[in-house]
Amino acid sequence: MDQYLSHRRRLLTSSRPLPDFEVVGSDGAWLHRADGRRILDGSSGLLCANVGQGSPLVLARIEQQMTRYSFGGAAVVQPRVQLELMERLCRAAGRPEDYVALTTCGTLGVEVAVGLARNITRVRDRKTRGDILTSNLSYHGNSVFTLGIAGNQIRNPRPEDRCGLGPAFPAPYPPTHGHAHEGHGCDASCADEVARAIDNRGAQNVAAVLIEPVNGSTGGAFVPPGGYLRRVSEICHARGVLVIHDEVLTGLWRTGTPLASQHWDGCEPDLVILSKGLGGGYVGVGAVLVSPEIAPLLRHRDADPLPAMGTMAAHPLQAAACLGVMDELESLDFGAFTAREERLDRALRALTGWEPVRDVRGIGHLYGVEVTPGLLWPLMQECERRGVFFYPFTGAGEPRSEGLVVAPPLTSSADDIDVLTMALTDAVAALS
Repeated sequence: MDQYLSHRRRLLTSSRPLPDFEVVGSDGAWLHRADGRRILDGSSGLLCANVGQGSPLVLARIEQQMTRYSFGGAAVVQPRVQLELMERLCRAAGRPEDYVALTTCGTLGVEVAVGLARNITRVRDRKTRGDILTSNLSYHGNSVFTLGIAGNQIRNPRPEDRCGLGPAFPAPYPPTHGHAHEGHGCDASCADEVARAIDNRGAQNVAAVLIEPVNGSTGGAFVPPGGYLRRVSEICHARGVLVIHDEVLTGLWRTGTPLASQHWDGCEPDLVILSKGLGGGYVGVGAVLVSPEIAPLLRHRDADPLPAMGTMAAHPLQAAACLGVMDELESLDFGAFTAREERLDRALRALTGWEPVRDVRGIGHLYGVEVTPGLLWPLMQECERRGVFFYPFTGAGEPRSEGLVVAPPLTSSADDIDVLTMALTDAVAALS
């Protein structure tokens, strides 16, 4: 084993059955390899590099903040850059009066959202328990608690490690939902199972339903049936249960709208969690948006203290970098952006029917290309030979589905989209 591989084994991080490659430079959607070739990032890194690499707008914001101060607790130093981020973020999300909690990552954002929801329902409804219900195709982060409540079995395969927790209702998608095997697909009525889950637990014991408006990397970009999210909101609010949307992966235009839930009417959540698209891969960050109708309860005399958000939460350099990401997003030509989405959609859906491809699904700049079991890594290898790399998904159904998450940076050019789709088409053809 050479020195690099020996050294690499000591770094306890994720790995894959393909060789990694050394990067010596970057530009937008492209990484420049040490061997002189360049490779297109087809999944925005780990679905976070939404505005590409090397943004001068992000750098300018960080440099500006560095000349002021690099760290100051928001309880001591006036959090002006954080307040600017709050205002920009809420306006961009279409929730201009929301309250905001900033933290360091999506996982902690989920944990904080759960703590806030429990606090709100205890003050408002005098609930003594704060159960959080999720679906069997969900993923909400990597803490012991979030792995316990969610449905991603790949990341937490041992039932004894789930602390007695687990998902409470089936997601409205095949292959995890019984309707798919009864001759008809899923529709808004699948939300009735959310009602049953709440009623079985007792509404007085349930603080919130936590749901991904569009499924992320567990199932591979499943889009909910029309009316489903609205029906979930109606069911929850009729029972005094809050709705939390986990938009860690989908938030800030990843699906073509500021929030994925905005594709449908009548499903505005009580709390929203953002992360990946806000930090853009430049900083770790999480943000929880809380509607102004319920947020004042967090300051009520009977409320518990706010949940701990971390030493580095609301970090000024973090906030500055996020403002740079917002600058990039808001400078997009949205006419051209929509045209690129349509270009991506047409090219990917044209793969349907090719022998290795079992399904193509998604919306905006987020797609799942499901392939025949056993062909995921060969397909990824073929794509990398053609100069594009992707993020894999595994973990839905039995046998488990697998495929590629196709999610290029939102700042990709039309030519970038063509390079991506041509490489993927040629790679699929090579396997078929």
